[in-house]
Amino acid sequence: MVSIIMNSELYLAVTGFLILEGDNLNKLVPNVEIHMGQLTIGGTSLFTMVTCLVILPTVLLEDISLLSYVSAGGALASSVFIVSLLWNGAIDGTGFHGKGRVFNWSGIPSAVSLYAFCYSAHPVLPTLYNSMKNKTHFSRVLIISFSACTFGYAAAAILGYLMFGQEVESQVTLNLQTGKLSSRVAIYTTLVNPIAKYALMLTPVINAIKAKVSCNKRVTHMIISTSLLVGSLGIAVTIPLFGYLMSLVGALLSVSASILVPSICYLKISGAYKRFGSGMVINYSIIVMGVAIAVFGTYRSLVDIIQNL
Repeated sequence: MVSIIMNSELYLAVTGFLILEGDNLNKLVPNVEIHMGQLTIGGTSLFTMVTCLVILPTVLLEDISLLSYVSAGGALASSVFIVSLLWNGAIDGTGFHGKGRVFNWSGIPSAVSLYAFCYSAHPVLPTLYNSMKNKTHFSRVLIISFSACTFGYAAAAILGYLMFGQEVESQVTLNLQTGKLSSRVAIYTTLVNPIAKYALMLTPVINAIKAKVSCNKRVTHMIISTSLLVGSLGIAVTIPLFGYLMSLVGALLSVSASILVPSICYLKISGAYKRFGSGMVINYSIIVMGVAIAVFGTYRSLVDIIQNL
């Protein structure tokens, strides 16, 4: 069950990457269509398919250490994005005049679900640990990575709200005017991240399937990785709702993998569930909170997806 939850979370997370790519490419180059007989493909769907073709060579790689250099480019792109967003608001004329309610209680379930999704890197951590040359640096890597992510999330959220208020989109780049240089830089750097991180996050899923079929041949790797990419494309084209889909992943899967499962496993392994104490109280409190987030967040996300399809 844990394996299914963790791998499903990673799979839907990379599906979100495809949606993000399609949305931003469509904003940069709108009204692009391809006609094949009676079939017309255009907009976000077309660019999502193009993104899959670009990503395909990276998922065919078996050596994950080669992907670390690509992923480092994604981290650099995130830094450039934050600077571009600040530049757009402070210098390029957008300003910080966004207005809205400080507390929107109906949005709390979705917000908490997205928050959980943002910190749901747990499923990929074992793979990263095993691929490190010096495993003694792992704790330091975690501290630096989570600190950098927290700063990036906070900066993007605050700047996006100050610039656009209640009108901010699920991806702040969709609010930016493409005619400005800072906007284009922000969108271009946003496009780098999914391409850089897709294969890295999909690798644990590929390895899990390869372990089940008991075959590590090169051809098997290619078939599995390509099939997963095509399936991800199908979901992205069918449900092109980045914010709502990520909210669903956060509530249903991220909370399970990052909050519920660790606490339940700790109680079972340590035996803390048998005796009353601080460990028991803290972990049961975490479990109750996690179940509440999962139930209300999943319900709200499903309602939003159904209403917007």
